[in-house]
Amino acid sequence: MDVSVLVDRLASMKKTVATAESCTGGLIASSIVDIAGASDCFNEGYVTYSNEAKMKNLHVKESTLLQYGAVSTQTAKEMAMGVQKAAHADFGVASTGIAGPGGGTPTKPVGLVYIACAYGDKCQVRQLNLSGDRSQVRHQAADEALQLLSDCMDEIGE
Repeated sequence: MDVSVLVDRLASMKKTVATAESCTGGLIASSIVDIAGASDCFNEGYVTYSNEAKMKNLHVKESTLLQYGAVSTQTAKEMAMGVQKAAHADFGVASTGIAGPGGGTPTKPVGLVYIACAYGDKCQVRQLNLSGDRSQVRHQAADEALQLLSDCMDEIGE
């Protein structure tokens, strides 16, 4: 993913993006703001590592976290939609997952990550099953989230 192309494209479309990150810890936002001109399209980013932060800043429902857990399709979707709304952005991109080396379970193993992109009244969520060490999982997840953003931009057809 060439992030400079993504940033240029967002700017030329006059669209904005905001990020809500858990397991990626700011890598998605950092990848965007590393590019000159990012101020034309990047609104803001949140690192919401705790459930409390997800609820407070992104309005993820406590019931969602209790029923499905922080690492779930439902939570990723609420994070993306929440940051899109909070930042008044055209696109909201989110990540939540288990980067390891600990924290995995048989049903939610290390490397399980959900990424989401909200745009308009739609939201796409992808489940990733990544491998590698903690850093590799986090970087792969950030790259995949940026690709998802690009795919969502393709869908709106501008």
